[in-house]
Amino acid sequence: MRAWLSVGLLTASVVIAYFATSNTAFAEEKHPVGKVYELRTYTANPGKLDALNARFRDHTCRLFEKHGIEVVGFWTPTAPEQSQNTLIYLVVFPSVEAQKQAWQAFRDDPQWKKAKADSEREGVLAKEVTSVNLTPTDYSPMR
Repeated sequence: MRAWLSVGLLTASVVIAYFATSNTAFAEEKHPVGKVYELRTYTANPGKLDALNARFRDHTCRLFEKHGIEVVGFWTPTAPEQSQNTLIYLVVFPSVEAQKQAWQAFRDDPQWKKAKADSEREGVLAKEVTSVNLTPTDYSPMR
């Protein structure tokens, strides 16, 4: 047992030393040169997923197009618990700079502000939104 513990500690030490001395910055996001895919996950407040879907269907998607936010697709999980409160979608931008500009223009759009306010008269729809930028691997069919 002691030998396995020593090997485990040695392995952990080597891994920590490698990452501590490498040039990889895990806290900083890589800025890809090509297309940027953004995976967004919304966790709706209880009972609000239908309203969130309606807002995307009736308002948000049109505004995305207006501001150069290209939608790849929307999904809901198949797991019963998550299917009740989770919306996931993927959008793509030509660059990080284009992404920043598009999101700013979208957020500043008076039509978006009105649609958001109108849809949230009876409470905020999303309790959590996460966003992850992705770059395709060299063998990915989607580049």
